[in-house]
Amino acid sequence: MNVPGSARARWLGAAALSASLVLTGCGATLAGHPVAGEAATVQAYVATGLNELLPAQAQFPEGYSVVVLPPEAAAQAAGDLNGITRGALVHPGDCAPPEQRFGPDQTAIAVGTEDRSRTTITVELARTGQPLSALREQLARCAEIHVGQAGAITTVVTRLEAAPPVGDDSIGLRRTVIPDLGGARLNQSMQTLLGQVGDVRITVTYMTFGVPDPDRAALERLFTATVERVRAR
Repeated sequence: MNVPGSARARWLGAAALSASLVLTGCGATLAGHPVAGEAATVQAYVATGLNELLPAQAQFPEGYSVVVLPPEAAAQAAGDLNGITRGALVHPGDCAPPEQRFGPDQTAIAVGTEDRSRTTITVELARTGQPLSALREQLARCAEIHVGQAGAITTVVTRLEAAPPVGDDSIGLRRTVIPDLGGARLNQSMQTLLGQVGDVRITVTYMTFGVPDPDRAALERLFTATVERVRAR
């Protein structure tokens, strides 16, 4: 990646700041719904296809128009949800998300959009061989990361929160994606709840731009309903 001089200086400064955050984050309290004695890999398998497990329009909050994304669009949307698009350079390097598979029965995404408020609620179901505890550990030490692509750098700030105790495990987080240029109105703010049932990871994200104003109650209702739908299969 070719980075202009001013951007390169910001990148280097960000790298030093991020390294400091890794050190200070190691002693942080981990929020969420942990399960004692978790295995290093997932042992259970959910046989039902992921598209069948996505919530229907009626389960989304009133006023949201819902579409199920095709695989290629799902791959792009997954990057929007964590602020790291495919092919981007992440610093620190060990804060990059694990490789995710897209295609039939690997990742399924439904997006609900409320045009008036420019908000979306996205439900992502993904097959994974890792327990949610592995992601919790990574997020705890990667509270602030820097993402570079095509000469642009963004800062992604993540804070762990509590989540409803459903599924095998669950965690919550708040995430802000801050571009170098554009001002606060272009900041992408997300409140996310994650759960897991066997090898299916459930991620429900409420996204706004500018000043965050998430509907926590609506988010929790959709998250809980989706986790229970996966568990019932």
